[in-house]
Amino acid sequence: MKALILLSLLGITALFAEIFSFKKLLYPFVLLGLIATFIVNALDWNLEPNTFFGMMQYDHYAAAFTSVILVTAFLWFLMSGNFFKEETSLTDHFALILFALVGTVIMVSYTNMAMLFLGIEILSISMYILAGSKKDDLGSNESAFKYLIMGAFATGFLLFGITLIYGSTGSFDLAEIKNFVTTHQGTIPAIFYAGVLLMLIGLAFKVSAAPFHFWAPDVYQGAPTVITAFMATIVKTAAFAAFLRLFATSFAGVSDSWVNIVWIMAALTLLVGNITAVMQTSTKRMLAYSSVAHAGYMLLALLAVNHYSSSAVLFYTAAYSIGSIGTFCILNIVANAKGNDNTESFNGLAKSNPLLAFVMTVALLSLAGIPPTAGFFAKYFIFTAAFQSGFTGIVLIAVVASLVGVYYYFRIIIAMYFKEGSSEAIPVQNNHKVILVIVAAAILALGLFPDFIIGLL
Repeated sequence: MKALILLSLLGITALFAEIFSFKKLLYPFVLLGLIATFIVNALDWNLEPNTFFGMMQYDHYAAAFTSVILVTAFLWFLMSGNFFKEETSLTDHFALILFALVGTVIMVSYTNMAMLFLGIEILSISMYILAGSKKDDLGSNESAFKYLIMGAFATGFLLFGITLIYGSTGSFDLAEIKNFVTTHQGTIPAIFYAGVLLMLIGLAFKVSAAPFHFWAPDVYQGAPTVITAFMATIVKTAAFAAFLRLFATSFAGVSDSWVNIVWIMAALTLLVGNITAVMQTSTKRMLAYSSVAHAGYMLLALLAVNHYSSSAVLFYTAAYSIGSIGTFCILNIVANAKGNDNTESFNGLAKSNPLLAFVMTVALLSLAGIPPTAGFFAKYFIFTAAFQSGFTGIVLIAVVASLVGVYYYFRIIIAMYFKEGSSEAIPVQNNHKVILVIVAAAILALGLFPDFIIGLL
């Protein structure tokens, strides 16, 4: 895959930037590299599905999710320019982020469970380090430690599950596992079902679905805000793409063994994420629980496992990623200026910084699912996919959970427009102005023309 090769070359280039003394050129070089990778990925769109050594497959599914990841990564780099100014670890940060992107591309295009594990580990190891990259901050150190310990624990479940699946079927290949399930209905060994359950637990941890979400709020809060934004958007997009590819391809034939578990998991995730977010005073922690809740919405598409699921998840990840990049960007700006990330720090923001308040409002309305933003259609497509497969009960729970979500999102909007705060304007860098305009325009454009993405798959 060309995108995978280009991203790998960018990561290797970042490693050599220190040796050959071109660190100052690395930031624009990476931005141009991401643009080039996106163009190459888009040009390959109409090609026939291409399998590489029986391990990865470039098809419309892989290309579409890779495009979402690359666009989000470009916006993320624009947002996090200040993160790459620490001279002692500049090239390390670039390399870790780029290799994390390599892991995400593998996760959206694998056809072999060995590649799934490899992609997850390439991504995860990079994120463990980046979560603790604020070395003088105890919160960041604690975040990295918790992420590492719990991540290793979840990886154990995933590997044990892969082992049991291989022991049952004699293959790591998704198509061969699917064929085994189809041809052995009624004679599938019990260890196969145990393997499916263990893999479900391992992947549920990666997407922060309840009851395996408990690491997310602490890790999200302790990590640097820009790294939290990366975890909440790009990591979650790749994890759900991998989750859906595996269960919709190989395990659809035994859905009776896991669909009720996912139903309960989705309901718990929706309720725990939204209700707990209401009780948070820290905006960053609130967005962490919000991220947990959004995992619950996407689990509805996994439940459905119909022709609509892939398109629904694709649109949801695109809308959610763009909205989250906007909110985390503004949160980072406001928190650095005010010294904290409490809801009160947004008081009066509409008067002192109308641009920040407007974009924050658009992004929060999208995350809440209010029309005519992209988030409204994201929820609509997810609910439709689940409803068409007969999961009316979980759709009703999701609708109620969405109403709870409106409360804590509107709490920030009310603080910005209707509460008195400092009249001193917060300085906004030019790169942040660019990303904020792009985010607002993209959210409204996808809300007005949802078929642009939903029709890709």
